[in-house]
Amino acid sequence: MLWEIPQLRRVTMRRVLIADDEANMRWVLERALSKAGYDVETAEDGQLALERALAERPDLVLLDLKMPKMDGLSLLKTLKEHYPDLMIVMMTAHGSTATAVEAMKAGAHDYLMKPFDIEELLITVAKAFEVESLREQVDYLKGEVQSDGWQLVGNSDAMQAVKHLVERVANTPATVLIQGESGTGKELVAHAIHTLSPRVNGPFIRVNCAALTETLLESELFGHEKGAFTGAHARKSGRFELADDGTLFLDEIGELSFNVQAKLLRVLQERTFERVGGEKTIKVDVRIIAATNRDLLKEAQKGRFREDLYYRLSVFPISIPPLRERREDIPYLAEHFLKKLKYGQGKTLGPGVLTQLMAYDWPGNVRELENVVERMAIISQEAVIGVDGLLVYNTISKEEKSTGLFVLPREGVSLEEIEKSFLQQAMEQTGGNQSQAAKRLGLSRHAFLYRLEKYGIDPHWGI
Repeated sequence: MLWEIPQLRRVTMRRVLIADDEANMRWVLERALSKAGYDVETAEDGQLALERALAERPDLVLLDLKMPKMDGLSLLKTLKEHYPDLMIVMMTAHGSTATAVEAMKAGAHDYLMKPFDIEELLITVAKAFEVESLREQVDYLKGEVQSDGWQLVGNSDAMQAVKHLVERVANTPATVLIQGESGTGKELVAHAIHTLSPRVNGPFIRVNCAALTETLLESELFGHEKGAFTGAHARKSGRFELADDGTLFLDEIGELSFNVQAKLLRVLQERTFERVGGEKTIKVDVRIIAATNRDLLKEAQKGRFREDLYYRLSVFPISIPPLRERREDIPYLAEHFLKKLKYGQGKTLGPGVLTQLMAYDWPGNVRELENVVERMAIISQEAVIGVDGLLVYNTISKEEKSTGLFVLPREGVSLEEIEKSFLQQAMEQTGGNQSQAAKRLGLSRHAFLYRLEKYGIDPHWGI
């Protein structure tokens, strides 16, 4: 039936604010829109409507032209100052065409002439949301074209195998678990799966599970209701809601607490959850892609990760090999990173540089290579970057386990730059682990943090 409301609220339900001083009109509009599946709130005057809109942004406002305390046209202009993209439909009486035109010039999406029938109302609201959806898709695809971040660069057999798996799984709804060392490009693989999938027009939402405390992560994933905890001044939608009809990428999933693991397992099984402090069950249509630099099966066997969750996540596992196991990709990656840089345009890497890059083991993987290429592009003044452009690199041979080698550029370089470069490399190689990075440089953690602050290096580098 057209007017039947499902038991489980879909997160695609849009929030509509009705601002009208006529009680009967508010009741009729609220009843019609609620039955059509919208989340409706009402206000009997302009000031109250403004307060409710600012407290929690609605998706669309049905705005009467004549209201006490603040008229519709003034409210329209005020709302547009706060929310330039907010969809607003004006409601005017016959004979107010000139005012309706003024409202359109001020940013209203459309207007309805009173009296109007319910069918006209529903069509107008639905079309407004269609326009908003198309605008969001255009903005999203523009970002995709500009970032070009989903491309998987590399012609090695190992990367060809990864590309094949990505193409096979992209068109399915299967949950994917991407495993690989820090810096191997797990997020790029996740993005490629999303881009090649039928969900490409939907959102791609990323959550770093290692970057938040358990309480904050639970709120970030599932959202919270107003007053759910100290500081929860308004209702907040979680990442699962934001990713509805799209893809949710859970990075560093091995860092989840057991409590959050249990709640995530339920979402994977039932595709439902409740916000923190809420009782309403929310149903989502989300494709889950998870990533980790840990061996989750071993973690599960040791009791550090839920085994049932591991098997739910690893429906389709993809392992990304470290860069040292696919050295033939290094020239392609290096040239790719160089072309992406504004100050790398017109420059190429000389054969001597490529030889050195190929000889290095790249413990920081692709991320480390990208940073090194950027530093070379900055240092080198020549069109062909030679070994002088290599600020710091290591060579590894069968005879020597590890040899640190510094090549002094002809134009010279400061010792501060050398120290800063080693600090950055240590952070890259350890995936941002400060204690391990300090140990590699023979520094105390206090001395290491002092130097990070001295050179303005992000202490959470790589995390």
